[in-house]
This record gives sequence, structure tokens and C-alpha cells, in this order.
Amino acid sequence: MDHFQNLRILLIGNGGREHAIAWKLVQSLRVSKVYVVPGNGGTATLGHKVENIQDVSANDLKGLLNLAVSKSVHLVIPGPEAPLVDGIVDRFQKQGILCFGPSKAAARMEGSKVFAKDFMQKYGIPTAVHRSFKDFEAGKRFLEDNQDRKWVIKADGLAAGKGVVIPKSHSEAITALETTMKAREFGAAGDEVVVEEFLEGEEISILSFSDGYTIRSLPPAQDHKRIFDKDEGKNTGGMGAYAPASIATPQMLAKIDKVILQPTIDNLRNMWTPFRGCLFTGFMLTSTGPKVLEYNVRFGDPESQTLLALLETDLVEILLGCVLGTLSSVALSLKAAFSTTVVAAAAGYPDAYDKGQEIDLSPTGPETHIFHAGTTHDADGKLRTSGGRVIAATGVGSSVRDACEKAYTGIRAIHFERMHYRKDIAYRELRRREKSQDQLQTSHYSEITYADAGVSIDAGNELVQRIKPAILNTKRPGSDGSIGGFGGVFSLRDADYGSQAPDIVSAIDGVGTKLFIAQAQEKYDTVGIDLVAMNVNDLVVQGAEPLIFLDYYACGKLNVKDAAEFIAGVAEGCNVAGCALAGGETAEMAGLYHGKDFDAAGCAIGAIKQGVRLLPDKEAMKSGDVLLGLESSGVHSNGFSLVRKILEKANSRYQDTAPWRSNINIGEALLEPTQIYVKALLGALQDASAGPAIKGLAHITGGGLVENVPRMLPDHLAARIVTSTWKMPPVFTWLKQAGGVSSHEMVRTFNCGIGMVCVVDAEKADVVKTFLEQADSKSRVFRIGSLEVRGDKRLSCIIDGSV
Repeated sequence: MDHFQNLRILLIGNGGREHAIAWKLVQSLRVSKVYVVPGNGGTATLGHKVENIQDVSANDLKGLLNLAVSKSVHLVIPGPEAPLVDGIVDRFQKQGILCFGPSKAAARMEGSKVFAKDFMQKYGIPTAVHRSFKDFEAGKRFLEDNQDRKWVIKADGLAAGKGVVIPKSHSEAITALETTMKAREFGAAGDEVVVEEFLEGEEISILSFSDGYTIRSLPPAQDHKRIFDKDEGKNTGGMGAYAPASIATPQMLAKIDKVILQPTIDNLRNMWTPFRGCLFTGFMLTSTGPKVLEYNVRFGDPESQTLLALLETDLVEILLGCVLGTLSSVALSLKAAFSTTVVAAAAGYPDAYDKGQEIDLSPTGPETHIFHAGTTHDADGKLRTSGGRVIAATGVGSSVRDACEKAYTGIRAIHFERMHYRKDIAYRELRRREKSQDQLQTSHYSEITYADAGVSIDAGNELVQRIKPAILNTKRPGSDGSIGGFGGVFSLRDADYGSQAPDIVSAIDGVGTKLFIAQAQEKYDTVGIDLVAMNVNDLVVQGAEPLIFLDYYACGKLNVKDAAEFIAGVAEGCNVAGCALAGGETAEMAGLYHGKDFDAAGCAIGAIKQGVRLLPDKEAMKSGDVLLGLESSGVHSNGFSLVRKILEKANSRYQDTAPWRSNINIGEALLEPTQIYVKALLGALQDASAGPAIKGLAHITGGGLVENVPRMLPDHLAARIVTSTWKMPPVFTWLKQAGGVSSHEMVRTFNCGIGMVCVVDAEKADVVKTFLEQADSKSRVFRIGSLEVRGDKRLSCIIDGSV
């Protein structure tokens, strides 16, 4: 192959598969140029070797041939199946241009499921029992006569990966047959239909290169077709994959080669239709052995992204070996590693889906690869969504767990509106390894929890329940003796202080272990602001205006400079909130606190004017009400025990440069004070248009979104929060990645970028949103979800998506 140098290659397609192939091609020293038709936003960024060409259609065989001639192309690589089935290989090779892939005759293995099934039946290739029908009534009679078995309905021709229906009942099978043959949901592809028995087991896929004689197979991969976790929802082109799949043992793979793959290649050659290219075979591993589900005559997607990330052999040498009949001289070399790919899809996929959403990508590590599919650059150079499966992250690691972690790290670096992805890719493999107690075992991605850091949210909730009876015994006129809200309410009217007397609202809180960071940085003013913010935000959620604030400062030995700086911060917070610092207590307790240790607490008192509603207005809340989220300024003042645990795990010091904010150190970045929402919210509540629309407010403190939002809701309603509606700030992304913190733990510990949640009437949501944005330019406002009816035993706060 020494004379194959400075190659110019034409790659056809615009998916994640083509991005992965192009990525691999440019690594070859044999390649000087790769033309991609039409390409995508990812292939456009692969450097000077790669050029997207979009004035020729990927289905225009004549135009592609003219392009190849004009560019003096040496090798053509069709990515999708359609050009192969249409005979692109025959057409190019007649013009003397090498083309990787099977002939039109051999491509029938994918182009016609009837042809493929008849081939398998004729040559004894293990597959499902089947019948094919051109007449709907005949197919219907067959199903009626065989209602005791489960069947799969397959359109004969190409249907963009959607021509297979797996009915759950006999009636669904009849409907699927009718939809395919009479309603022509898949067009001409459904003129003939295969009805085959439903096979049970796990699926694997094997990508095999062949020159018509020799086979070279990549490791077995396992795809995840369904749109939702736990393999629920509609079939897709594939939402993720991993390799190698351990369920395919060496003995099983040897049997597959001997009984299925080699006989397939040999018999096609004996039919005078030698198969040269990539045979991508889907198998069901049944209780009686592996059986073929389908043949594909091209690279799989997303399996190609997964497998090519493991390939060390020059891909160009493999492709040329297939085309020239010299594959036996090529040895496959693979990384001793695992690979996982997670696909991010547009909202609505696999049905009608969003397009044109701007995509924001953050940097990833060297073993995390981002492969574009449905992406494009607009006239301003911004990356936008243009397809259903938009983009994918592939992670390569020393274990399945490691590969998964790297893939999900990549997914967290991708941001576009209403992005959807599965959170359980490789779950079967992880479960298998856990059961076998393999050294690579794991059923969950490595994570730290708040409990690991020494703080139990569940214990805090249990304490509240235990002390409720004692608190109820203190009930008196003006107070109902209840707790669990954001602040304590006392009605002066009910206590006989006059009919015009206001309701008094009080709140008490501290700053928590964020004080450790203040000590390490010797910076105390910002935690003074935090102390005020934690209290006054708890007042305003009930509609109260903060009036006075009291602080408590306790230490072992009073350091006047530090204490004065802290109180100055408290005073600044009071100014922002519009309340008076009316007094406080400084307690010097030698022996109880050591060195520069100190603690602080505060109490805010506010009032609700006569005629102003006390929030939350639970009776006014209804299904369909909108949830608005007010942006946080950072971590605020909760979850710092977990933050410090993550820093410990990451071997990071407060003095190190913040990975999420390069101009300051970690300690300074974490001391960003809590956002005070008082003036903006009071203004909205008092506004004639916005005020009546606000039905409830929740300050997102300890317990995160899932614990705090339900505190304002009636029992019959639940909040559904859609995480793709806002972009989680970089500090939380880093904490999640560095600590391996699960999404569930993130939303029950941190605010994740949302410091305050409002329940508003749907018809006035935009009015309230606009008012709040104009009232406080520092805090953006997002529509993050809505209220819905809460069913029996259903969660009161449903997190839709992953942070």
C-alpha cells in the first residue's frame, strides 16, 4: 500500500457516523483531503484536511460523480444506506474510482428485508421464523390465525430506521400492518412486509469489514434504541451504545463467526454478489443461541462513534483492504479499553422535533469525544440544531464505568434548549458486572452524596416530624403552631392587636460551613451578606417586607477586625434588602470554639400589610400554572459540606485557580454571596398586573429544588421541572463532574442555578417574567416547568431531565 499516499477522499453523509469516520480519516498519514457531502457542524471543525461541500446532494449520484472527478478523488465512502442501495458503488467503479461498500446487488441485504430473510432461510443462517406478504388481507389472516404468538412487523424497504414495529398485542399488530401497507406510513418501503416472530433476549451488534473473502470484526456493541430510560418509549435510530459487550463471550463470538458471518460472506460470493464493505449485523442472543435480527450494509450509528474510538489501526488501510481484496493482510489493532456513546436529541424526537436551537459546547478531556449529527452553522457562525439526533459524546476509559463517566462528562458539556438524552446507557453491562463482582463493577456512576459529607437531609426532615407535636402545644391566638414553611407567621389581628394590624413574619437561619471557606480566605464580608440573604429571602416568599434584622456572632476569642468585617457585610445585606440592622449579640466562648473558629446566625422580622395576600396561595394554584425560576448567583449558602468533600476528592485547594472561573481562586469564587431577591419580588407582588398572578414562592436553600419547591404546594399538585430550560452555571457543572455527583443528589442538595421559584398563572407568566427581569438586571428569569395533578404516591416535585 506504499503508493497510496496523499489520498483525496469523498465522504458522503451528515450524521454522527460521518463525523466519526472523518475524525478517524484525518488521523491517517495517507490522507491529504477529505470532502464531506454535505457534512455537519462537527466535520466543519476538523481542520484544514476536511471541507464540507453543500452544493451537491448526498442523493445526487451524478452530481457526486462529477464532484469526485473534479476533485480527483481517490476513494469514495458512502455513509448512509440509501446511496449504497441505489448502486453508487457500481456507478463510481465503472468510472475507475474506488468506492467502499457493497454493490447494488449485495446491498439488498439491507435494502430488502424480504431478500435478506429469504437468504438466511435458504442458507441456514439462524434467524426468526417469518412470513412475507404483499397483500394486506393475507397478512391480516396470518396474524388472526396465529394470535397465540407475538410478532414483529417490518417494512421491506428502507424507512430511515423507523420501519420496524414491535406490537404489544394482537390488535396493535393488525394496526401496524394496516398502517404500513394501507396507510403507507413508510411509503413504498411498506409495499411488502415481513412478519416475523418476536425474539426474546439481549441485542448486540457486530461491525465486520470484508473484502468478499476475509472478515475483520470490531468488538460487539450494544445499542439502546428506545427514546427513554429503561428501554421505554418509541424506537429511535439509537440513543447510545457501548462496547465491548461482555454478554457476547469469546465462545459465542467464535460461533457467530463460524455459523453466521463467514457463511453470509461465502454464500453472497457464491451468488456472484461478493460483499465488499462493512456488514453491520444485529443479533438477538436467545436462549437457543444468537439469531440474526437484520443486516445493514454500512457503518452503524451510534455504534460507529463507539467503536472507532477504540480503533488503533489506520482506518484507510482497512477500507482499501476491503475495496482491493487485500483485507487478509490487514490486522486490526484495538485499544484495551471500553467505549460508551450517549446521544443528545432534540425535543420531540423521534416524532416532529425542534430545530434551530443554539448549541453551546464546553471543553472536554482528551478521552471524551464530541460527534455532531444534526448540527449546522448559521450565517453568523453560531452552531445550531438541525436534526433529531443532534450530537453525541463518546467516552473511552479503562472500565465500563470509566467510559460512562467520560461520556456523561461530555454530555454535560453540551447545552441547547430542551435537550434530551438517556441517563442509563450501558445499564445492562453495569448491572452484569455488579452481579459478577468484577473489578470493573458498578451499577451507578461513582458519586458523592450530601450524606457522605456528613449532612442528612432525611434526618433533618425526620426531626421536623418529631418536634411537630411539641410545637403544636405552643399554639396561641395569632399562631397556628405549625412549622415546615419558610418562615413563622403571627397574626396580630387574631391576637387582638386591632383589625388593621399586619401579619408578622419571622425567619431564622445561619450560613453553615461556608464559614470554613471565609476563614481560609480571611474574607468575612460576603458571608455577612449571606446571613441576611438567607433570612430575608425566606420572608419575601410569604409576601412579607423585611423590616428589621438581628445577628448573632459566636467565637472562641474575639478578633475585632474579622468581626467588624462580618458585621459590615451584614449591614450591606440589610441595605440591599431594605431592612434595618436593629441589634445583635456577640458571644465570646473560650473552649467551645478554637482558634479563629466562629459561627453566625440571624433573625429577620417582616410584615405583610393589611389587604396583601399571605403566600403561598395554595387554593388559587391549579394544574397548568407556570413555574418561573430566578437565576442564582452561585452556590449561595447551602451544600457546602458536600462542596468541601468534592474539593477533597479532587485534591483541590481554595488557593487553586477556579476551574470554572479562571480569573480568581476557588475560595473567592465560592464566596460569591447569596442573591437577595426582596426588592424585585416585592415590586412584582405590589404591581397591579404581575402581583395577582403570583401564587407562591419557594426559596431554594438546603434540600435543593426537590425539597423546597413542594413546601409551597397543596397536596394535590406536583411541580414538574424541566432541567433543559436553563443552563446550569459552570460551578455546578464542575462540582458534579469532580465529585461524580448524581443528578438526583445535585437537585436535592444545590440550587443548580435557580435560587427562587415562583408559581404564576399561565396567562400572566410572561408579564411576571418581564417585570422581574426589568426589576433586577442581575438575575435572569426562566420558565422552568409547570404544575400538574399529583397522583397517588407520586412525587411532589418531578425533575424532568438531568442537570
